[in-house]
Amino acid sequence: MLIEAAVREPTYMPAIEPQREFPYSHADFVRVRKMILAYAGISLHEHKGNMVYNRLARRVRAAGVPSFRDYLDEVERPGSVERERFVNALTTNLTGFFREPHHFDRLARLGGERSGRTLRVWSSACSTGEEAYSAAIALRDAGVAAEILATDLDSDALSKAQRAVYRVDALGRVGAERMRRHFLRGTNENDGYAMVRPELRAMVKFAVRNLLADDWPPNEKFDAIFCRNVMIYFDRGNQLRLLDRLAKVLSPDGILFLGHSENCAAGHPAYVSCGKTSYERRHVNRA
Repeated sequence: MLIEAAVREPTYMPAIEPQREFPYSHADFVRVRKMILAYAGISLHEHKGNMVYNRLARRVRAAGVPSFRDYLDEVERPGSVERERFVNALTTNLTGFFREPHHFDRLARLGGERSGRTLRVWSSACSTGEEAYSAAIALRDAGVAAEILATDLDSDALSKAQRAVYRVDALGRVGAERMRRHFLRGTNENDGYAMVRPELRAMVKFAVRNLLADDWPPNEKFDAIFCRNVMIYFDRGNQLRLLDRLAKVLSPDGILFLGHSENCAAGHPAYVSCGKTSYERRHVNRA
């Protein structure tokens, strides 16, 4: 059961463009904000009216209904397959290989500190897989055995992650030597693309997961958790709830990595800062 929270009706609503393909009202926008909060915990800013229209218009078209109101009725219908597509359309999937590279350096050091065991890592909002594969590369290069769980709410993004095929021009941060070791370059019709090598893909398991849902598997424990650029979309109550839950599955002295603009773990009793947007799980007898 997700946290229920009221969405304050915006005091400002972007002007509705006169040439819209589908009718789209202020009430539709408010309704979308309430629905995405309930389904995914995402608090849409009141100025995102045009963004919502642009992202959902193609879904309205695909559903074959005449208006946003009819489309939202379909999303709310019990058992509707459109609900997952609605969430996918409104989920932001900005990612890349080795974003904030200091996190992967710290992860490799953590693996060295826990030598002789398999490091368990969770990429909790993995999008199209770049973060999870970056972690796998960093740990494999450091000679660390690892199991990586990569989850996301967006099933479309997860499908791309599992395919593990990326444009070569998006792999600049990987570097030429790592490209050679960890990717297979495409040829002919696949020229310009590269696939993650099978031995690296074997380190990563993918699953759909809503971070605010109550159906997390029991007894999970991780040495490191990446939860970057996720909580900026949550209100403070959901941020604290998620931080509490992450603390329960993060091993003592394990590390939580957040995004560069996220400081929501600062001051939380379960964590202590251990570097730039990196937080160590306090040992149980110090919490």
